[in-house]
Amino acid sequence: MKDLRIRAATADDLDAVLAFWKAAAEGTSISDDRDGVERLVARDPQALLLAEDAGDLVGTVIAGFDGWRCHLYRLAVRPDRRRQGIGSALLAAAEERFARLGGRRADAMVLTDNERAHHAWRAAGYAPEEQWRRWVKPLV
Repeated sequence: MKDLRIRAATADDLDAVLAFWKAAAEGTSISDDRDGVERLVARDPQALLLAEDAGDLVGTVIAGFDGWRCHLYRLAVRPDRRRQGIGSALLAAAEERFARLGGRRADAMVLTDNERAHHAWRAAGYAPEEQWRRWVKPLV
C-alpha cells in the first residue's frame, strides 16, 4: 500500500465514484446520483475523500461537517481490497479533517443489516448508540 493516496474528489471523478459505489457500497441512497454528488462537491469540495492505489479508485468516504457535527457516509472499499487498511486510512483522513474544522464527535450512517460494516466500525472505535434512532424523510 505504499502507493495509497487519499485526496478530495473533483467534478471529474464523479462518474467513477458513482460506478464504484454500485460495485463496492452496500445498498444505495436516494442521493446516489450525479446531481446529488455534484451538489456535495460544489458545497464542500473537501468532503468526498477518495483512496487511490497506483491511480485506481479503491475506496471512498464522505466526511461532512455542518459547522456543528461531523458525519460519515459512504465508507466503501473495493471488495478485492478489503482488510488491507484502506478503510482505516480513509477514516483517519476524515477524522483529521474534522479535527482541523473544530469537530468534536463523528457519527456514521451504517445500514442496520450490514454486519460486515458493523465489525469494521467497531474496530475503528465507533459504537452504536441505541438510545438514538434516526428518522428519515426523503425530500424528493
